[in-house]
Amino acid sequence: MNTPRQFNRKASAWLISLLVAALATGCGGGGGSDGGGADRTGNLQPDGVVSNGGAPFSVLNEAGAPRQTGDMAADGFNWFNFRRQQMGLAPVARNAQVDKAALAHSNYQAINDFITHDEVSTRRGFTGATVFQRLQSAGYTLPVNDRDYAYGEVISATGDKSGVNAAEELITAIYHRFVIMEPKFLEAGAGIATGSSGYTYFTTNFGSTDLNRGGLGTGRMATYPIADQQNLPVVFYSNQEEPDPIPDRNEVGYPVSVHANITSIIKVSSFTINPRGGTPLPTRLLTYETDRENFERPSTAAIIPLNVLQPQTDYDVRFIGSVDNVPVDRFWSFRTR
Repeated sequence: MNTPRQFNRKASAWLISLLVAALATGCGGGGGSDGGGADRTGNLQPDGVVSNGGAPFSVLNEAGAPRQTGDMAADGFNWFNFRRQQMGLAPVARNAQVDKAALAHSNYQAINDFITHDEVSTRRGFTGATVFQRLQSAGYTLPVNDRDYAYGEVISATGDKSGVNAAEELITAIYHRFVIMEPKFLEAGAGIATGSSGYTYFTTNFGSTDLNRGGLGTGRMATYPIADQQNLPVVFYSNQEEPDPIPDRNEVGYPVSVHANITSIIKVSSFTINPRGGTPLPTRLLTYETDRENFERPSTAAIIPLNVLQPQTDYDVRFIGSVDNVPVDRFWSFRTR
């Protein structure tokens, strides 16, 4: 039986992300071809993000924003879809079997009161050691003999009961964003559980059982922030994400990213951000070539400004490169809060 390809981190782990502390923790999923079409499976999970909660985002008044229901899992799920649709990506359909896997893993984390992508069979609440095994156990069957599938996981451990805040934190954390905004994901499920510490574990699993369906067209990509987006945070706390995208500093600027199908290849010739009328900011470029420890697929890229952005300022972004050898020259702007 074929096993999923290790995707976004070190060779010993799936692409997993954890955000912890009152914000969120996340993991990612994977999938996709390496360009030769020989391997089209994957799992994405960054290790996580930790934060202490509160209400850092004033985003509910955005046009078209989904109504909050008070159901944290549903609100976070709906917020992921809201942002996906803003980017021009298809929303993921909520799947009862994927819901079951996500809820079971939230329960495991709450019972044992720590955030993790792995489960240990001797601990209470065990349903599967890996994301792949938990999805299979819940009845979400991935075509392992075909290998044309992808899956992922993001997790938030937070003292904040807002699903929107948890989702927005995970989107801010760049390795988690790569998972959440994967164009080829078709389905997802979410679940929450609260441990004795007071932290709520918000788990979202993503999947696609057929990478020939959905996604963006060949040579196409999506951007985040989207063009003319308003009210963007000026700061990203890099230390809250694992793996840490900027290991030598914590307070940096808001990440800017481009996303193609997991089966695609993005090549970057130039990727810059500057305040309107100003010079390009110093950034760290994250690509398959520059960050291979944490990337195993060349279908995404990002820049992170090395300094906090200025408030109420327009920023211009330009990306020059290619997607699947199709030239791309994209210019767009966003504004900070």
